Amino acid sequence: MAVTGDYFLKSAWYGFLLNLKHGLKFSFANMIAKMFIFLGKVGIVVANCFSLYFLMDFRNDLEEVSSIYGPMAVIAGITFLAASLFLSLFEEAIMALLTCLCFDMDANGGEPIYGPATFHDNYVQKAQSKKETMDDFEEME
Repeated sequence: MAVTGDYFLKSAWYGFLLNLKHGLKFSFANMIAKMFIFLGKVGIVVANCFSLYFLMDFRNDLEEVSSIYGPMAVIAGITFLAASLFLSLFEEAIMALLTCLCFDMDANGGEPIYGPATFHDNYVQKAQSKKETMDDFEEME
């Protein structure tokens, strides 16, 4: 809706068709994003649990509790929920950027024209080298 200005149902249909057309790109980006997000969640939880342990050790609170696993489980659960909420925004941003890229490529004949110049330089170089390779292959036949 934001890109084309069409009404919701038409935009949803175009988005669905865009997902079908570029399904491999979407699934690959989504898989990579989920992997990094999971690593981020685990890293944040582990760092927060270590922080809890060292803070309790610094304050000499380890002797007052019978087991450190109870407070650590509570902190790990709360941290995991908070990290999930914040990192889900990162996943949405990735999918939005990929949707914009695919729309740009479809609207401009398979070559993106919007975005940073470094992206276009790399994309054009790869496309030209791929075309030259295909031309060389056709000449060999």
